[in-house]
Amino acid sequence: MSVKVDYYETLGVVKGCDDKTLKVAFRKLAMQYHPDKNPGDHTAEIKFKEIGEAYEVLKDPQKRAAYDRFGHAAFQNGAGAGAGRGDFASSMADIFDDIFGEMMGGRAGGGAAGAGRRAGAGGGRERGSDLRYNMEISLEEAFLGKTAEIGVPTTIQCDQCQGTGAKAGTAPKTCPTCGGIGRVRAAQGFFSIERTCPTCQGRGEIIADPCGKCGGDGRLPEERNLSVSIPAGIEDGTRIRLAGEGEAGLRGGPAGDLYIFLSVKPHEFFQRDGADLFCKVPISMTTAALGGSFEVTTLDGAKSRVKVPEGTQFGKQFRVKGKGMPVLRSTQTGDLFIQISIETPQSLSRRQRELLQEFEDISSSENSPQSTGFFSRMKDFFEGLSD
Repeated sequence: MSVKVDYYETLGVVKGCDDKTLKVAFRKLAMQYHPDKNPGDHTAEIKFKEIGEAYEVLKDPQKRAAYDRFGHAAFQNGAGAGAGRGDFASSMADIFDDIFGEMMGGRAGGGAAGAGRRAGAGGGRERGSDLRYNMEISLEEAFLGKTAEIGVPTTIQCDQCQGTGAKAGTAPKTCPTCGGIGRVRAAQGFFSIERTCPTCQGRGEIIADPCGKCGGDGRLPEERNLSVSIPAGIEDGTRIRLAGEGEAGLRGGPAGDLYIFLSVKPHEFFQRDGADLFCKVPISMTTAALGGSFEVTTLDGAKSRVKVPEGTQFGKQFRVKGKGMPVLRSTQTGDLFIQISIETPQSLSRRQRELLQEFEDISSSENSPQSTGFFSRMKDFFEGLSD
C-alpha cells in the first residue's frame, strides 16, 4: 500500500502559508510537470496529479482545516480529496480556470475584459475598427483655428440588412456547435482547453442565408465626408478623436472611432515652442552700434516696432508680449521673441573702406571689450601653462 506524501511537502510550502504563496507554488509546479511539457513521461503525470490533489485540498479553507487536524485520514472513505478520476479531472479544470484564467484576465485589463471574451461575441456583433487620418496645417491655421472638410474611406452599415448580415426576412441563428458562447472546450489530460469555436469563429451566430448586398458582413465600403473643427492654438502632434466615426461594426456592432493626427508645417520666419514664437532678424552693423529700430509683421498680421539700443550685441533677444500663439482652450497668449543677428557689410566701396579703416585706427579696447578681453584671457591662460 503506497504512502501519501504530505500535501504541504508536495507543493513545497510550509504549514500555515497564506493563499498567495500556495497559489504561486502550485502554478510553478503545474507548469513544470504539465503533461504537454512531458509527453510520455509517466512519472511527471503522476507528479502532476499529486500536486493537483494537494492544491485542491489546501486551497479550500474547510478541507485545509480538516487536513491540518487529521491528515490524510480526513479524506478516507471518499470524504473529500479521494474522488474518482473523472471528478479529479473536473477539479483540475476548475483550478486551471481559476489561476490561469485570472492571469489572462489581468493582462486584458481586469476581470470584466476576460469575462467578455468568455461570454463570446455578444450575439455575433463586433466593434468596428478605429481609423487614422493624417492632416497637415499651416502655422497660421494653427494660430487662427479652422474648420476642415475631409474625405475618409471607411465602411458603413448595410442599409439592406440593417447590419445583421442576414437576408431580409431572415435572422442569424445561434451556433449549434458552441450554443452561442463563441468558444468550445476540449478535454486534454487532467484539464480542459477553451478555444474559439471553429464553426462561427467566435461570433456565437451563423448566417444560413446571407444578405446579397453585403455578403453577410453587415457593412459596405464608402468614403465619408466629415467636417472637422481645428481649435486655435492646436499643437503639432495633437490627436483629435471623433467617437463613432470609424468603421461600422460587424453585423450591427458599434462603430469604431476616427483619430485625426495633426502636423504643423514649418514656417518660413517663425519657430514655435509651446505658446511662444521665435524669429531671427538681421540688422546692420551701424544699427547695432548706433541704435535704431525696425518693424516686424507678427503672425496675426499686425505690425510691431522694435527699438534697438546702442551697442546691441549678436544674439540679443527682444520680447514682444502677447504676439505668440494662443493657448489651447484658454484666453492666454504666448509671446514673440526676436533674436538679433548682426550683418557684416559686404561689397564695400573705396570710400566705405577708408571710413572703416579710419574707424579701426581710432578705436580702442573700450569699443570692443569682449574681443579684447577674450584674447587677453587666452594669452594669459597659455602663458600660465608654460610656466
